[in-house]
Amino acid sequence: MMAATASLVQKIGEAVKQVAAKRGSDWWYTPHMAAASLAIAERLPLVDLILEVRDCRIPRSSEYGQLTKLTPSLGHIIVLNKKDLASRSQTKEWLRFLTEQHCSSFAVNSHNMENVQEFLNFLQAKVKDMKKKDHHPANTMTLMLVGIPNVGKSALANALHQVGRIAAAEKGKLKHSIVSPQPGETKSISSLKIASHPNVYVLDSPGILPSKINDDWTCSKLALTGAIKDSAVGEIELAQYFLSILNSSDEYTKWGKLSSIELGVLSSKGGTALDKRRKKQYPTDHTQDFIVNDVRRTLFEAISSFKGDLENRKDMARLIEEEFNLLLQDDLAIIH
Repeated sequence: MMAATASLVQKIGEAVKQVAAKRGSDWWYTPHMAAASLAIAERLPLVDLILEVRDCRIPRSSEYGQLTKLTPSLGHIIVLNKKDLASRSQTKEWLRFLTEQHCSSFAVNSHNMENVQEFLNFLQAKVKDMKKKDHHPANTMTLMLVGIPNVGKSALANALHQVGRIAAAEKGKLKHSIVSPQPGETKSISSLKIASHPNVYVLDSPGILPSKINDDWTCSKLALTGAIKDSAVGEIELAQYFLSILNSSDEYTKWGKLSSIELGVLSSKGGTALDKRRKKQYPTDHTQDFIVNDVRRTLFEAISSFKGDLENRKDMARLIEEEFNLLLQDDLAIIH
């Protein structure tokens, strides 16, 4: 990894470590996290299967460190959530790797109901298999979602509950776990029914971070993906880190088709072709949001036209500054 990115990683890592070292932090391993750890431990005797939810973009860094303290006899499935935000090829490699390690795993997008239904079918098959092997007499099975903050446990619990209720044709008011883009919003353990015959319930638990993280790269990845609050590092520093990664990769080349000509083609029947396309987009698929695509187009044009040496720290900083200015201009254009 080039020096410019490594320097930002070290800076972010130090900032995160300083927050972790201050026990006065209002969100890092707070009393509610300590209480949540105890509550999870107390409910383990009622649990038949553990679902460890990780961020599909950073499967290793988002590993739930507390898992080693849980009952080893419990079944364990690694759930790679937010697969819509991750590289398809890398996700396939991770699933293959986990299979080689004899770990049961599944990649899911909790905002895609068809994919959630596939995941629910996978879980129901696991549950039926467990009942056969263990001669489980009970007609109720309990699964527990565990993981670090902001990997999408609550969104996944809600989606499973919704899909399960529809499949079972059950009536009544849907329950909901609290969902927030900010880490640490789930404060207690809630139970949601996700299947019938046999009855299957999922326990949604609060996200828990380890008391300290020593690795700068892990700190940076967790901060960039939202497991650690932006305030621990600073939004500008996180944006610089993201842009340094993007500028060093070829990911931006996929956005070449999002030219300003394509995005601004006028429709003869009023409005723009873009406006019509926006209306057809899935409201929950934020990766296809028109603002996201505008940002992608701007960054593609900035990187592809840059003449400097990105191995050079000063040139990288100059490109990042240019990108900031261009994105600021786009923001002002949207406002006006």
